[in-house]
Amino acid sequence: MKTTHILLLCILGAALVSTVVCDNSINPNDCCFKFYPRRMKKDLVKDYYVTDHRCPRTGVILVTQKTRHICADPSLSWVEGIMKMLDEKNL
Repeated sequence: MKTTHILLLCILGAALVSTVVCDNSINPNDCCFKFYPRRMKKDLVKDYYVTDHRCPRTGVILVTQKTRHICADPSLSWVEGIMKMLDEKNL
């Protein structure tokens, strides 16, 4: 009887250790699954960054003055204009 208790404790311990070891911190933090459908004013955006290459879709995350993060399609002309304006401003 004691042997089965020890075996069950070992299995339970292994299950608990495996949940701690399986950490999702190696996955990308911000991915865009839907893009913002409307045009934004350049004045409202203070920064941007491109999503991680491991995301299913490449996107640009625009950071507004109120620190909201909005996903946008990097191929749109207005998004390119905002990115260019912010790059020139930060030089």
